[in-house]
Amino acid sequence: MPELPEVEHLRRTLVPHLVGRSVVRATLHRRDIAVGPGDPPGGFARQRSRVRPRRLTKAQMLEGAVIDRIDRRGKLMAIIGDDGRAIGVHLGMSGQVLWAAAGGRLSTDHVHATWRLDDGSRFVFRDPRRFGGVWMFASRDELPPWQSLGPDALKITPSEFAARLRGAKRPIKAALLDQGLVAGIGNIYADEALHRAGIHPLTQPSSLEPDRLERLGAAVVELLQDAVAVGGSTLRDYRAADGEPGGYQHAHRVYGRSGLECLTCGRGLSTARIAQRTTVWCPGCQECVQPVPDE
Repeated sequence: MPELPEVEHLRRTLVPHLVGRSVVRATLHRRDIAVGPGDPPGGFARQRSRVRPRRLTKAQMLEGAVIDRIDRRGKLMAIIGDDGRAIGVHLGMSGQVLWAAAGGRLSTDHVHATWRLDDGSRFVFRDPRRFGGVWMFASRDELPPWQSLGPDALKITPSEFAARLRGAKRPIKAALLDQGLVAGIGNIYADEALHRAGIHPLTQPSSLEPDRLERLGAAVVELLQDAVAVGGSTLRDYRAADGEPGGYQHAHRVYGRSGLECLTCGRGLSTARIAQRTTVWCPGCQECVQPVPDE
């Protein structure tokens, strides 16, 4: 699933093509991947509901607006019009936002929404597995997930990071995945950050000294910056706006390497399920100060 580095790189690759351009036509091809006012917060895609979703208007899809900016918080991206209208984009497992110049070709399979701009270019939202979606509201702050997210993991200070995690009564790996505590860290970068900081994923956060938690916070920001710089990690579906894959998957030191040798000390890497997610760590490099049984 794309995490903060992937979404931030996608945002940066979209900005030159979208910001300042007018949306001349917007088309929603599949209603159940979109969420508007009055819809269930998660949309209709995977709900067994007999409620017929109300029709979303062209205006809600930004038709007629000039794109003013593209914001991001955690894994959520928001495309915002000059009048405040906003489209929130969550990539889920396989979502993509792809752009093509006038006359350029774009994939047509699993495309659920299309926007045509005043220079003839287009961008689309596609999602083969439909775990992602788009939210369409009158302002960015009305997007259902936006206000529930904690501070952005790329912008948080080490002291704020330590303060937010210190009271967590669960394994530190689970706390890192909690988007309400810190937004943007998923399974890939939680494993990589804990390895970089030398902390076992089952460690209880309260057992760590504040300066150790602050060093972890600094390691998180440094790691995310490194990943953004090379386009994030492409494991399967993730692509930037121009269709290019990321490159940070080649720098993973523990994620996805269960049973292989640690690239730091040479010991075999261990794995377990923590917070319902496959977790990989090095028993030599990552000591467990005070373990918390995973729930």
